[in-house]
Amino acid sequence: AGQRNRQQEITEISRSLKALAKEINAPVVALSQLSRRPEMREDKRPQLADLRESGSIEQDADLVLLIHRPGFYKPAEEEDQSGSPTKVIIAKQRNGPTGEVDLVFLKPIMRFESYVGREDDVEPEEVDETEEIDL
Repeated sequence: AGQRNRQQEITEISRSLKALAKEINAPVVALSQLSRRPEMREDKRPQLADLRESGSIEQDADLVLLIHRPGFYKPAEEEDQSGSPTKVIIAKQRNGPTGEVDLVFLKPIMRFESYVGREDDVEPEEVDETEEIDL
């Protein structure tokens, strides 16, 4: 019963945030935890269904961005301090395309940067320049 009440609470919050955005005609940014499901899969890339507590977040959101950093799953001593390849997954965009944006995460300064133009050995997996999506 507690889980169901939590789902109802998240649903109500999600719908209220959507209504607020419409009322004030401005974007509202809400953060959501992911469930533990990605950790249990071989492919740890997050998916829309991994949003925690309620499907209403997925339903109500106009835009859902998920961050995937494979280096997160490596022991700290193995992680490259010069930059960790990262993907921002545009999992949902009501009025636009979905896709991925390749970034580099600089852990020592807690910063994301574009990998374009970097001269070190951090390379994206595969890029189609014609479908690059700017955030």
